[in-house]
Amino acid sequence: MTEPAASWRTRIAHQRPQWPKRELGVVVDRLATAPALVAPRECDALTERLAGVAEGRAFLVQGGDCAERLGEIPAVRGKLRLLREMARIIAYAVRVPVVPVGRMAGQYAKPRSRPTETVAGRTLPAYRGDAVNGTGCGPGDRRPDPARLHRIYEASRATRGVMRTYAPEVYASHEGLLLDYEEALTRTDEQGRRYASSGHLLWIGDRTRQLDGAHVAWFATVANPIAVKLGPATTPEQALALIDRLDPDRRPGRLTFVVRLGARRVRDLLPELVAKVTASGAPVSWVCDPMHGNTFAAPTGHKTRRLADIMAETAAFVEVHRALGTQVGGLHVEMTGENVTECVGGGVGFADLPRRYESACDPRLNRGQALELATALADLLKQGVRDATD
Repeated sequence: MTEPAASWRTRIAHQRPQWPKRELGVVVDRLATAPALVAPRECDALTERLAGVAEGRAFLVQGGDCAERLGEIPAVRGKLRLLREMARIIAYAVRVPVVPVGRMAGQYAKPRSRPTETVAGRTLPAYRGDAVNGTGCGPGDRRPDPARLHRIYEASRATRGVMRTYAPEVYASHEGLLLDYEEALTRTDEQGRRYASSGHLLWIGDRTRQLDGAHVAWFATVANPIAVKLGPATTPEQALALIDRLDPDRRPGRLTFVVRLGARRVRDLLPELVAKVTASGAPVSWVCDPMHGNTFAAPTGHKTRRLADIMAETAAFVEVHRALGTQVGGLHVEMTGENVTECVGGGVGFADLPRRYESACDPRLNRGQALELATALADLLKQGVRDATD
């Protein structure tokens, strides 16, 4: 990597919590000597599989919690089971291997659009995930607590144990939001290459992809496969600049673009983005995140998403790529194996939302909704396979 390892420290780290420095230093030092959660050879294996995604020889299915919660390790098996079910449905349609990647074993932090939120009529610091603070309203609950970083490391380690025994072929991914945590868990292999040992694949969120920011600078130093979320404000020029910064050697499988444009804007914004990146020759994978551009407030006050909008954005994503002759690389969703009522559709109405709304951040698809989406996507992809072989 050409980026100096410490260069991110001189840049603005957007969404960085206001950690108490002394306590943070103690925890970071402890994490710096902790066992790695993933091995470099596993990360390299995923890079090779993602190279197949970019070339149309494989398909990525990535999913899991919006934000994992401490103490919810028993629910991991249900999420893994659902992820594998979705992968099987899609694999049957595309007739190529499916690469299953979980949003798990590290997805404990979330960027927020506002620094505060209103809970029961009180204005409080925003909940930023269990890696940072709590959801309670009492004294100190919303204070950034560095001790939580070690707790989420231990929880991630336990989740990796479940993944190895229950679903060894599923890779671990999360948003690399907390750079103090990520740097503390960075390890160097015998060839001198730096790897994020917190997960196989890490991504940069749409709120932290600034070209001159700390996140892009840090991600440029690690050899893992990485992804970037691209929202509706992304220009083709910004996407090309991100490629230059994060994948200067144009290594197949290194870089994935996860597009989150919204059902009503994807047909307008995606074609130019894909066309210009494709014309550059960069071997990126294109993945659809149909969740984050389709969030709204329900009449009940709950943050929700319509399954119909999620399916519409997915369909539009496929149709744009088909028209351009480019590869549909994968699907990235927030879902759970539990029978929650957080997104409307698939038998869940607005009145049902309070019944089992369990997410601390964004609404997730339940098992039935996720399988309905996977089946609809499989039908779309199957048509493309038939067209290609006619």
